[in-house]
Amino acid sequence: MGLLTVAGCSSSSPTPTAPRIVEQARQNQPAGTRLPQNDADMCKASELQWLVGKPRTQIPVPVDVVNRRVACTTCPVTEDYSPYRLNIFYNQQTGIVERVSCG
Repeated sequence: MGLLTVAGCSSSSPTPTAPRIVEQARQNQPAGTRLPQNDADMCKASELQWLVGKPRTQIPVPVDVVNRRVACTTCPVTEDYSPYRLNIFYNQQTGIVERVSCG
């Protein structure tokens, strides 16, 4: 009969916490791919604020349709949040744009 010995692995350094792992990943990314720290206007909603108060027919055709959502203010939309998605909400009865925001 053979004798089987099982050795446990241990590490002297503690496991990094989640924020620390995220920061380490951010530092290891190439400079051109790093996300900005402030995500206030990542979807560039400020560039289309001029639409507020205008008819929805003036909404420009998007280059990137994946990151834009146009919906009426009373229409159901998904609750997921994406700082990259541009939301344009209009009044269903009047067709007037009421809000432009990220999310």
